[in-house]
Amino acid sequence: MKKIFATVTISLPVVLLILLVRMQSMGLREISPPECQVKKWDLPKSLIKQQQKMPVIIPRLAVSCCQNDPSCLDEAIYQDDNDQISDKKALLAAIDRSLGYLQTTRAVTAYQSYQVAGITRDHVFKSLRRFRELLLKTNSPAELHAAIEKEFVFYQSVGKDDKGTVLFTAYYEPLYAASRTPTAEYRYPIYRSPPDLNSWSLPHPTRLELEGPDALQGAKGKLKGLELFWFRDRLEPYLAQIEGSARIQLTDGTQTTIGYAGNTAYNYKSIGRELVNDGKLPLEGVTMPVILDYFHKYPQELNIYIPRDPSFVFFQETYGAPAQGSISVPLTAERSIATDKSLMPPGALALIRAAIPFTGTTNKMEFRIVSRYVLDQDTGGAIKGAGRVDYFLGTGKLAGDRAGVTVSNGQLFYLLLKPNN
Repeated sequence: MKKIFATVTISLPVVLLILLVRMQSMGLREISPPECQVKKWDLPKSLIKQQQKMPVIIPRLAVSCCQNDPSCLDEAIYQDDNDQISDKKALLAAIDRSLGYLQTTRAVTAYQSYQVAGITRDHVFKSLRRFRELLLKTNSPAELHAAIEKEFVFYQSVGKDDKGTVLFTAYYEPLYAASRTPTAEYRYPIYRSPPDLNSWSLPHPTRLELEGPDALQGAKGKLKGLELFWFRDRLEPYLAQIEGSARIQLTDGTQTTIGYAGNTAYNYKSIGRELVNDGKLPLEGVTMPVILDYFHKYPQELNIYIPRDPSFVFFQETYGAPAQGSISVPLTAERSIATDKSLMPPGALALIRAAIPFTGTTNKMEFRIVSRYVLDQDTGGAIKGAGRVDYFLGTGKLAGDRAGVTVSNGQLFYLLLKPNN
């Protein structure tokens, strides 16, 4: 999977699910006292005062769990019967993928100029390998947490406010119906990357110039002959560009996948924000389902708002391959995150704490504050700074439903072995 919508210098796997700047989440179920939910997890003021020049992540003591606070522990690892969240096997797979990446020359290059003292590729590799050993030998969330407290240093992101506050959103791999050939029903194409894209003069053509206001004019210009698949719905090819990959159900009954293959040199422009600016949607409570509902009611307005986003993404068929992150390893649902890789250590082990939506027994979406051990395996043109994390939720409708309403403030920590371990 590819994240894009950055400048010409960015060629990044995986794209986030942001058709908007999502401002407010659903109701949050209180499961622990306020001092456990926030104050214990904030960046300590004493550490902030000590920093003359604030680095992006600051070492601190481990965060001790409040009594009777289940949100402090990654309980999902030991719940193999829970089909909504990843289990130990999935986490081990994600770890092994990061360990593989960290042994590549690409990782060596990425860590040569990493800006935080003490964080080296070798240190990250040894920390991840030791965490894997602890994961295999411990038998409960509390036992694993205690081992982490004993052996690891928590490096906390300074966040968007230099106090540790990180905005969490989520993304997923959608499933769409499509055709290999155009028909009266399947009219809206996605495109391969032009073989001469690197020689295109700047500024690149905008989305409007490339495909026209109705997305049907691409064959009249630079996109002629580059059509890859055709979709029924005007919105679906655009959403595929937002996500950067998709699983495709073809008209002949077979399935395939597509992944990111390049983009034009424009920053992504949120059509959700445009709807708010035009007074079509209220500022409060704008989520992906709200935006989709608006365009289902007023499909003619797709030709007004989609062309306002000048960025454009190209694809390649990946023949069923799993969605990949920016470090070129498959993403793992609930265990892979995307951050700003100009700031954060690629492939590293992290702990996130945020409100994440789950479907309850009544199929109603509810938010729960959870802690999750994750691997930093992706990036995105719209995931900028120390205060943003995008959380990968997997493939299909349920993942999409959850991703569409995920927006909450939380904390991000990187876990590295203490120097004497």
